[in-house]
Amino acid sequence: MGIDWYDMIARRNGGYRGRAVCTVVGRSAEEVFEERLVEMLPQYHSVLDAGCGHGEFTLRMSRHAEKIIGFDNSAEMIRISQSLLESSGIRNVEFVFATTKTQMPFQDGQFDLIYDRRGPTSILEHPRILASGGTIFGIHTDVTHVRRRLSENGYMNVEIEEYNEAIMYFPNAREFALNLSDTPGNPDYTLPEMKGELEARIRENQIDGQLGVREHKYIWKAMKA
Repeated sequence: MGIDWYDMIARRNGGYRGRAVCTVVGRSAEEVFEERLVEMLPQYHSVLDAGCGHGEFTLRMSRHAEKIIGFDNSAEMIRISQSLLESSGIRNVEFVFATTKTQMPFQDGQFDLIYDRRGPTSILEHPRILASGGTIFGIHTDVTHVRRRLSENGYMNVEIEEYNEAIMYFPNAREFALNLSDTPGNPDYTLPEMKGELEARIRENQIDGQLGVREHKYIWKAMKA
């Protein structure tokens, strides 16, 4: 999955956002993550949003923070972020086009909190921009790379929690197809040529006789020594 996919999603969806209508039953890991982040933000002075997407979440979190910088490696996402920022009147947020694949345009120890809301876990390979004693906090669907990168880069006080209780129920095949199509790296399941594969996915995702997908995510937290 390359940057072209994210640029396409930004143009098609108006940002890194889903289009599907669904009903969530149970406590979502996304809710837990946001609640914890809101509690954490006032304790830190300089915050980095790693993989900020189109910036809507960053701007929402800004009311709880002193300063947030959001970066993304999709030029289309950053373009939307800048537009939202300019129309919001918010003054404690900055958006930067950057990638974790190169030297990042931030100073050593610039941030005392980095949060990663389904952004690039490769941010863990840039510990130099996190202050000593600083915190990194994230949520992802897979923590295989998170575990390895936390270990290889010397983070301490590692906490990882698994969540799989919430279920997203979709009212029909069209909404389910939209959800699949907005999942990173997936093809467009609303296209006629994807009908057979969509039907197979529908058969695989039946929960108590309803079309549903169980959430499976991890919330993780660590500190730089």
